[in-house]
Amino acid sequence: MPRFAEMICDGMRARGHTVSTLTAPAVVSRLPSPSPGVRKWLRYFDQFALFPRRIAKKLNAYPGDTLFVFTDQALGMWVPHFKHRPHVIHCHDLLALRSALGEFPQNRTSATGKRYQALIRQGFSTGENFICVSNKTREDLLSVIGKAPSSAKVVYNGLNGDFRQIAPEEVSRRLAEHLRPADQQGFLLHIGGNQWYKNRAGVVKLYQRWCEITDAPLPLWMVGVAPNDTLKKSASGVPANGEVRFLTDLSDEQVVAAYNKARLFLFPSLEEGFGWPIAEAMACGTPVLTTDAAPMNEVGGDAAIYLSRLTSGQEDAWLRTGAELMEESLKLASDKQRERIDRGLQIARSFDPDHTMDQYEALYRNVLDSRSLP
Repeated sequence: MPRFAEMICDGMRARGHTVSTLTAPAVVSRLPSPSPGVRKWLRYFDQFALFPRRIAKKLNAYPGDTLFVFTDQALGMWVPHFKHRPHVIHCHDLLALRSALGEFPQNRTSATGKRYQALIRQGFSTGENFICVSNKTREDLLSVIGKAPSSAKVVYNGLNGDFRQIAPEEVSRRLAEHLRPADQQGFLLHIGGNQWYKNRAGVVKLYQRWCEITDAPLPLWMVGVAPNDTLKKSASGVPANGEVRFLTDLSDEQVVAAYNKARLFLFPSLEEGFGWPIAEAMACGTPVLTTDAAPMNEVGGDAAIYLSRLTSGQEDAWLRTGAELMEESLKLASDKQRERIDRGLQIARSFDPDHTMDQYEALYRNVLDSRSLP
C-alpha cells in the first residue's frame, strides 16, 4: 500500500522521527518477460529468494530502539524475520485471506492464491502488535490468527486528501470537461473499483430500479476503473429516462468536486476493511447510502442512510427497499437534509489525519517502551 506507507513516513518525519524504508527490490522482475504471468513469478523470486537475504544483511545494522512498521498485513510473510525486534503491523482488511479460507463463495481463490495467503497468515500470526482500521478488521484479525496478541488496537483511518465542501463555482470549474446539461441538478455517485465486494453491479441495478419509480431520475456517475463487459451490459439496460456514465480519468481535485456535486453517494459494499469513500463523501457534505454492516456503519455512524447487505436469493427485495430509500432521501425536506449533512460533516471531522497520526505515534512509542522495560 504505497500511498499509506508514504503517509506514515511523512507523518513520522514531521514529528521528528528518523524514517527509512525496507522493501523487496525489483531485480529479476525488471527483466523482459513474455507475459504478465511470467512477470508475476519473477516478482515472487524477488520476494522469496532475494529479499530474505537483504533482510538478514540489513537487520542487525538497525539500532536497538528501531521500531519496524509493516504498513499492510499483506507483508505478513516477512514478520517472522522481525519477531524478536519491536514491531507493529497495520491491518487494513482480511478479505483476501478470508476468501482463501472459503468464507466468500462468490470470490473463489486459486490454489496458488490460497498458498500465498497461507504464507501471509502464518507470517503475521507470529506478530505481537497490530493496529486495525476498524473494529470489524480487528474482529477478523483475532479470528484468523486464533490467539490474543500483545496488542490489537483500532485507529480509524484519517482522510487522505483535501476532502471538503467547496463553492459551486469551483465545482463547475473543476468538472467543466465532464458536466452535461443533465448534470446541472446534480447526480448520484459511486466511487470504487471492480473488486467483488464493491458491488458495482448492485449499484447499477439499484439505479435501474430507482429509475422505474421516480419521475425525473438524475444521472449516475460511476467513478473508478473501467467497467468490465458484464457491468457495461447491465448499464445498457437502464430505462431511457436514466443514464449511467463511467468516468475513469478524474483527478483528485475532480473527485472532490464530484462528491460536492452529487446529491447522494451510493456505497452498498458487501464487505470493506474501512470504507474510506463514506468519510470522504460526508466531509464534502454529501448524504451517503451504504450497507448496514460493519465497518460501513462504523464510519457512517448516525449520519448515513442504511440498506441491508445484499444476500443471495434476496435481490428483488433488496432493490425495492434500496430504491425506496433513495427516493426518500432525495425528496427529504431541506431542513432534515441539512441536519443529515451537518451530522455527516461532524463525523467526518473525527477522521482528522493529524489525529490519526498522533494515535499511531503514541502506539508506536508504547511498543518501544514496553520492549525496553527490564
